[in-house]
Amino acid sequence: MGLLGVMPSPFWRGVSTTFIYIFRGLPLLVLALFIYTGVPSLTGTKIPAFVAGIITLTLNEGAYTAAFVKGGIDAVSDGQMEAARSVGLSFGQAMSHVILPQGLKIMIPSFINQFIITLKDTSILSIIGILELTQTGKIIIARNLEGFKIWTMVALIYLVIITVLTWLSNWVQKRLQSQN
Repeated sequence: MGLLGVMPSPFWRGVSTTFIYIFRGLPLLVLALFIYTGVPSLTGTKIPAFVAGIITLTLNEGAYTAAFVKGGIDAVSDGQMEAARSVGLSFGQAMSHVILPQGLKIMIPSFINQFIITLKDTSILSIIGILELTQTGKIIIARNLEGFKIWTMVALIYLVIITVLTWLSNWVQKRLQSQN
């Protein structure tokens, strides 16, 4: 979708912009409930919670990722495309050999940060019955009534995972900066 947003065709740019606008604009909870309960009421076919969760996260993450890709490519100087085209590269060759390698360096930190946000957002999917860390915590609390202890453990697990991913993001950013 992000690549469509930089195509010469206004139609494909419009498709990309519309996708990004819709799925970044919808709250994740609303999107999850729409896919899990709204779509089945329209089609008459039940969607398993896990599948609905994957579709929800894919659409949401896809919209943000598309925006990062579009932004990363747009951040590369127009002169780079002009230079690549002037030496005889096609649009596709210029994109794959000149523009995307430069844009990717700009995009990577955003990708990692969005992955961290998506990981945290999985807890929202417990609303449709997906058994993830937050839902598991609720089930354990229902059995042993030790809310403080369980929520502390859940918070620590999330904190450790997010901290490791943040360190990874910082490491990747430093590596990319040192290559410039």
